Amino acid sequence: MLKCISSAKKRTYVGYTKNLKNRLKNHNSNKGAKYTKGNKWIIIYKKKFLSKEKAMSYEYILKHDRKKRLLIYNNYK
Repeated sequence: MLKCISSAKKRTYVGYTKNLKNRLKNHNSNKGAKYTKGNKWIIIYKKKFLSKEKAMSYEYILKHDRKKRLLIYNNYK
């Protein structure tokens, strides 16, 4: 999960990737998802899965659970 550091709003982004370092670089250089363009992001939560299916399933859950995302956001130091 990414946290936007260039906005006063509490903005997060959840996505699946095989290469986290490269994905973050793309998001911060306006080459990532449309939602992330024009903002700077930092990683605040990551989780590794053994299969793409399990990763995508968890991504779906996290994207639709605002309370869980807010809890992760607020617990990030």
